[in-house]
Amino acid sequence: MSTPIRNAMTVDVEDYFQVQAFAHCIRRADWDSFPRRVEANTDRVLAQFAAAGVSATFFTLGWVAERHPALVRRIVVAGHELASHGWDHTRADQQTHDAFRADVRRTRRLLEDIGGVAVRGYRAATFSIGARNMWAFRVLEDEGYTYSSSINPIRHDLYGMPGAPRTPFRPESGQLWEIPMTTVRAFGRNWPCSGGGYFRLLPTGLYRQGLSRINRTEAMPGIFYFHPWEVDAGQPRIAACGWKSRLRHYTNLARMSADLDRLLRTFAWDRMDRVFADVLGAQLPVSEPIPAHAA
Repeated sequence: MSTPIRNAMTVDVEDYFQVQAFAHCIRRADWDSFPRRVEANTDRVLAQFAAAGVSATFFTLGWVAERHPALVRRIVVAGHELASHGWDHTRADQQTHDAFRADVRRTRRLLEDIGGVAVRGYRAATFSIGARNMWAFRVLEDEGYTYSSSINPIRHDLYGMPGAPRTPFRPESGQLWEIPMTTVRAFGRNWPCSGGGYFRLLPTGLYRQGLSRINRTEAMPGIFYFHPWEVDAGQPRIAACGWKSRLRHYTNLARMSADLDRLLRTFAWDRMDRVFADVLGAQLPVSEPIPAHAA
Protein backbone atom coordinates (compact mmCIF):
# COMPACT_ATOMS: atom_id res chain seq x y z
CA MET A 1 0.00 0.00 0.00
CA SER A 2 1.45 3.35 -1.03
CA THR A 3 2.07 6.08 1.51
CA PRO A 4 -0.51 8.87 1.20
CA ILE A 5 0.72 12.27 0.11
CA ARG A 6 1.11 14.64 3.04
CA ASN A 7 -0.62 17.98 2.73
CA ALA A 8 0.27 21.20 4.52
CA MET A 9 -2.00 22.21 7.38
CA THR A 10 -1.69 25.93 8.14
CA VAL A 11 -3.26 28.38 10.59
CA ASP A 12 -3.27 32.16 10.17
CA VAL A 13 -3.10 33.32 13.79
CA GLU A 14 -5.18 36.48 14.05
CA ASP A 15 -8.21 37.57 16.08
CA TYR A 16 -11.78 38.03 14.88
CA PHE A 17 -11.57 41.84 14.76
CA GLN A 18 -8.40 41.86 12.62
CA VAL A 19 -9.77 40.29 9.45
CA GLN A 20 -9.85 42.04 6.09
CA ALA A 21 -13.65 41.78 5.96
CA PHE A 22 -13.85 44.21 8.89
CA ALA A 23 -10.98 46.50 7.88
CA HIS A 24 -13.39 49.14 6.58
CA CYS A 25 -15.25 49.44 9.88
CA ILE A 26 -12.72 48.60 12.63
CA ARG A 27 -9.67 50.82 13.03
CA ARG A 28 -6.35 49.30 14.09
CA ALA A 29 -6.15 52.00 16.73
CA ASP A 30 -9.24 50.43 18.35
CA TRP A 31 -8.04 46.81 18.37
CA ASP A 32 -6.97 46.89 22.01
CA SER A 33 -10.50 47.89 23.02
CA PHE A 34 -11.92 44.56 21.78
CA PRO A 35 -11.91 41.45 24.00
CA ARG A 36 -9.16 39.20 22.70
CA ARG A 37 -10.12 35.59 22.00
CA VAL A 38 -7.17 34.49 19.87
CA GLU A 39 -5.25 32.73 22.66
CA ALA A 40 -8.15 30.56 23.81
CA ASN A 41 -9.16 29.78 20.24
CA THR A 42 -5.61 28.86 19.20
CA ASP A 43 -5.36 26.62 22.25
CA ARG A 44 -8.50 24.84 21.05
CA VAL A 45 -6.85 24.33 17.68
CA LEU A 46 -3.66 23.04 19.32
CA ALA A 47 -5.71 20.52 21.30
CA GLN A 48 -7.54 19.42 18.17
CA PHE A 49 -4.26 18.90 16.31
CA ALA A 50 -2.78 17.01 19.27
CA ALA A 51 -5.77 14.67 19.38
CA ALA A 52 -5.37 13.97 15.66
CA GLY A 53 -1.58 13.65 15.79
CA VAL A 54 -1.16 16.47 13.26
CA SER A 55 1.66 19.01 13.04
CA ALA A 56 0.98 22.32 11.29
CA THR A 57 2.45 25.70 10.41
CA PHE A 58 1.18 28.70 12.38
CA PHE A 59 1.55 31.98 10.42
CA THR A 60 1.39 34.37 13.36
CA LEU A 61 0.82 38.12 13.56
CA GLY A 62 3.48 40.04 15.43
CA TRP A 63 0.68 42.01 17.12
CA VAL A 64 -0.67 38.78 18.57
CA ALA A 65 2.76 37.42 19.53
CA GLU A 66 3.64 40.61 21.39
CA ARG A 67 0.53 40.29 23.57
CA HIS A 68 0.49 36.50 23.91
CA PRO A 69 4.11 35.31 24.05
CA ALA A 70 3.21 32.19 26.05
CA LEU A 71 0.94 31.10 23.21
CA VAL A 72 3.82 31.37 20.74
CA ARG A 73 5.96 29.21 23.00
CA ARG A 74 3.18 26.61 23.28
CA ILE A 75 2.99 26.41 19.49
CA VAL A 76 6.71 25.69 19.30
CA VAL A 77 6.78 23.24 22.22
CA ALA A 78 3.95 21.26 20.60
CA GLY A 79 6.18 20.68 17.56
CA HIS A 80 4.53 23.02 15.08
CA GLU A 81 6.31 25.36 12.68
CA LEU A 82 6.30 29.02 13.70
CA ALA A 83 6.02 31.40 10.73
CA SER A 84 5.27 35.07 10.08
CA HIS A 85 1.97 36.64 9.06
CA GLY A 86 3.36 40.17 9.24
CA TRP A 87 2.91 42.59 12.11
CA ASP A 88 -0.67 43.85 12.09
CA HIS A 89 -2.42 42.42 9.02
CA THR A 90 -1.61 45.40 6.82
CA ARG A 91 -1.86 44.37 3.19
CA ALA A 92 1.56 44.07 1.56
CA ASP A 93 0.27 45.79 -1.58
CA GLN A 94 -0.56 48.86 0.51
CA GLN A 95 2.97 49.21 1.90
CA THR A 96 6.04 50.91 0.50
CA HIS A 97 9.29 48.99 0.14
CA ASP A 98 10.62 50.47 3.37
CA ALA A 99 7.42 49.90 5.33
CA PHE A 100 7.19 46.29 4.14
CA ARG A 101 10.82 45.64 5.05
CA ALA A 102 10.35 47.09 8.53
CA ASP A 103 7.17 45.05 9.00
CA VAL A 104 8.61 41.65 8.05
CA ARG A 105 11.88 42.30 9.89
CA ARG A 106 10.15 43.36 13.10
CA THR A 107 7.78 40.39 13.02
CA ARG A 108 10.45 37.79 12.32
CA ARG A 109 12.73 39.08 15.07
CA LEU A 110 9.97 39.09 17.66
CA LEU A 111 8.75 35.60 16.76
CA GLU A 112 12.28 34.23 16.88
CA ASP A 113 13.05 35.92 20.18
CA ILE A 114 9.88 34.54 21.78
CA GLY A 115 9.85 31.11 20.14
CA GLY A 116 13.59 30.47 20.18
CA VAL A 117 13.48 28.86 16.72
CA ALA A 118 14.26 30.12 13.24
CA VAL A 119 11.31 31.63 11.37
CA ARG A 120 11.60 30.87 7.66
CA GLY A 121 8.06 31.12 6.33
CA TYR A 122 5.85 34.13 5.57
CA ARG A 123 2.26 34.61 4.46
CA ALA A 124 1.04 38.06 3.45
CA ALA A 125 -2.19 39.34 4.94
CA THR A 126 -5.09 38.61 2.55
CA PHE A 127 -2.69 37.01 0.02
CA SER A 128 -1.67 40.54 -0.92
CA ILE A 129 1.44 39.84 -2.98
CA GLY A 130 0.72 39.87 -6.69
CA ALA A 131 1.66 41.40 -10.01
CA ARG A 132 1.89 44.93 -8.57
CA ASN A 133 4.36 44.15 -5.78
CA MET A 134 6.51 41.20 -6.81
CA TRP A 135 9.43 43.19 -5.39
CA ALA A 136 8.24 42.00 -1.96
CA PHE A 137 9.84 38.61 -2.57
CA ARG A 138 13.29 40.18 -2.82
CA VAL A 139 12.70 41.97 0.46
CA LEU A 140 11.64 38.72 2.13
CA GLU A 141 14.77 36.99 0.88
CA ASP A 142 16.96 39.87 2.06
CA GLU A 143 15.33 39.63 5.49
CA GLY A 144 16.16 35.96 5.90
CA TYR A 145 12.96 34.21 4.89
CA THR A 146 13.22 30.95 2.94
CA TYR A 147 9.70 30.69 1.57
CA SER A 148 6.45 32.56 1.17
CA SER A 149 2.90 31.28 0.79
CA SER A 150 1.32 34.57 -0.23
CA ILE A 151 -0.10 34.14 -3.73
CA ASN A 152 -3.54 32.68 -4.34
CA PRO A 153 -3.74 32.05 -8.12
CA ILE A 154 -7.49 32.67 -8.40
CA ARG A 155 -9.82 35.57 -9.20
CA HIS A 156 -11.26 37.17 -6.07
CA ASP A 157 -12.54 40.63 -5.21
CA LEU A 158 -9.94 41.09 -2.44
CA TYR A 159 -6.89 39.27 -3.84
CA GLY A 160 -5.65 36.86 -6.46
CA MET A 161 -3.13 36.38 -9.24
CA PRO A 162 -4.76 33.89 -11.61
CA GLY A 163 -1.82 33.92 -14.01
CA ALA A 164 0.68 32.81 -11.37
CA PRO A 165 2.08 29.26 -11.36
CA ARG A 166 0.03 26.71 -9.43
CA THR A 167 3.14 24.96 -8.13
CA PRO A 168 6.12 26.24 -6.10
CA PHE A 169 8.36 28.67 -7.99
CA ARG A 170 11.18 31.12 -7.42
CA PRO A 171 9.98 34.65 -8.20
CA GLU A 172 12.16 37.58 -9.23
CA SER A 173 15.04 35.20 -10.11
CA GLY A 174 15.84 34.88 -6.43
CA GLN A 175 16.44 32.02 -4.03
CA LEU A 176 13.22 32.39 -2.02
CA TRP A 177 10.40 30.02 -2.92
CA GLU A 178 6.78 31.04 -3.32
CA ILE A 179 4.46 28.13 -2.50
CA PRO A 180 1.09 29.26 -3.87
CA MET A 181 -2.23 28.30 -2.37
CA THR A 182 -3.80 25.17 -3.81
CA THR A 183 -6.13 25.39 -6.78
CA VAL A 184 -7.91 22.95 -9.07
CA ARG A 185 -7.66 23.61 -12.79
CA ALA A 186 -10.96 23.09 -14.65
CA PHE A 187 -12.88 24.74 -17.48
CA GLY A 188 -9.93 26.94 -18.37
CA ARG A 189 -9.48 28.57 -14.98
CA ASN A 190 -8.18 27.99 -11.45
CA TRP A 191 -10.69 27.20 -8.71
CA PRO A 192 -9.95 27.68 -4.99
CA CYS A 193 -8.99 24.53 -3.10
CA SER A 194 -7.11 25.71 -0.03
CA GLY A 195 -9.75 26.20 2.64
CA GLY A 196 -10.40 29.59 4.17
CA GLY A 197 -13.87 31.05 3.85
CA TYR A 198 -14.68 28.81 0.90
CA PHE A 199 -14.46 25.80 3.21
CA ARG A 200 -17.28 27.17 5.36
CA LEU A 201 -19.37 28.79 2.64
CA LEU A 202 -19.43 25.85 0.20
CA PRO A 203 -20.21 22.17 0.77
CA THR A 204 -17.13 20.73 2.46
CA GLY A 205 -17.30 17.71 0.16
CA LEU A 206 -16.20 19.95 -2.70
CA TYR A 207 -12.95 20.68 -0.91
CA ARG A 208 -12.35 17.01 -0.14
CA GLN A 209 -12.96 16.09 -3.77
CA GLY A 210 -10.62 18.81 -4.96
CA LEU A 211 -7.82 17.84 -2.60
CA SER A 212 -8.21 14.17 -3.52
CA ARG A 213 -7.81 15.15 -7.15
CA ILE A 214 -4.67 17.15 -6.39
CA ASN A 215 -3.16 14.23 -4.44
CA ARG A 216 -4.18 11.38 -6.73
CA THR A 217 -4.35 12.81 -10.23
CA GLU A 218 -1.65 15.47 -10.02
CA ALA A 219 0.40 13.65 -7.33
CA MET A 220 0.98 16.95 -5.51
CA PRO A 221 0.52 18.06 -1.92
CA GLY A 222 -2.13 20.65 -1.17
CA ILE A 223 -2.39 23.44 1.39
CA PHE A 224 -5.27 24.03 3.80
CA TYR A 225 -5.60 27.20 5.84
CA PHE A 226 -8.01 28.57 8.41
CA HIS A 227 -8.05 30.99 11.36
CA PRO A 228 -8.53 30.40 15.10
CA TRP A 229 -11.64 32.60 15.12
CA GLU A 230 -13.31 30.13 12.74
CA VAL A 231 -13.70 27.57 15.54
CA ASP A 232 -15.37 30.18 17.77
CA ALA A 233 -19.11 30.36 17.13
CA GLY A 234 -19.58 32.41 20.29
CA GLN A 235 -17.40 35.35 19.28
CA PRO A 236 -18.84 38.89 19.50
CA ARG A 237 -20.83 40.00 16.45
CA ILE A 238 -19.70 43.11 14.57
CA ALA A 239 -23.08 44.41 13.49
CA ALA A 240 -22.16 47.57 11.58
CA CYS A 241 -19.87 46.12 8.91
CA GLY A 242 -22.38 45.26 6.18
CA TRP A 243 -24.12 42.07 5.11
CA LYS A 244 -21.34 40.87 2.80
CA SER A 245 -18.71 41.02 5.52
CA ARG A 246 -21.02 39.32 8.00
CA LEU A 247 -21.83 36.57 5.49
CA ARG A 248 -18.16 35.88 4.86
CA HIS A 249 -17.18 35.92 8.50
CA TYR A 250 -19.98 34.21 10.41
CA THR A 251 -21.41 31.56 8.06
CA ASN A 252 -21.14 28.01 9.44
CA LEU A 253 -18.80 28.83 12.33
CA ALA A 254 -20.72 26.35 14.48
CA ARG A 255 -19.81 23.40 12.28
CA MET A 256 -16.18 24.30 11.62
CA SER A 257 -14.59 22.23 14.40
CA ALA A 258 -16.44 19.08 13.35
CA ASP A 259 -15.62 19.66 9.68
CA LEU A 260 -11.98 20.18 10.60
CA ASP A 261 -11.93 16.94 12.59
CA ARG A 262 -13.21 15.04 9.58
CA LEU A 263 -10.59 16.66 7.37
CA LEU A 264 -7.81 15.75 9.78
CA ARG A 265 -8.93 12.10 9.70
CA THR A 266 -9.42 11.90 5.93
CA PHE A 267 -6.05 13.18 4.68
CA ALA A 268 -2.41 13.11 5.80
CA TRP A 269 -1.10 16.44 7.14
CA ASP A 270 2.16 18.03 8.24
CA ARG A 271 4.00 21.34 8.51
CA MET A 272 4.81 23.45 5.45
CA ASP A 273 8.57 23.09 5.87
CA ARG A 274 8.35 19.29 5.93
CA VAL A 275 5.70 18.87 3.23
CA PHE A 276 7.76 20.98 0.84
CA ALA A 277 11.20 19.91 2.08
CA ASP A 278 12.21 18.60 -1.36
CA VAL A 279 11.46 22.01 -2.85
CA LEU A 280 13.03 24.10 -0.12
CA GLY A 281 16.19 22.03 0.01
CA ALA A 282 18.54 21.84 2.97
CA GLN A 283 17.20 23.69 5.99
CA LEU A 284 18.25 24.35 9.54
CA PRO A 285 17.26 21.46 11.82
CA VAL A 286 13.69 21.97 12.99
CA SER A 287 14.68 22.12 16.64
CA GLU A 288 17.76 24.29 16.26
CA PRO A 289 17.63 27.21 18.70
CA ILE A 290 18.73 30.64 17.61
CA PRO A 291 20.33 33.41 19.63
CA ALA A 292 18.17 36.31 20.74
CA HIS A 293 18.32 39.35 18.47
CA ALA A 294 20.01 42.46 19.69
CA ALA A 295 17.62 45.07 20.97
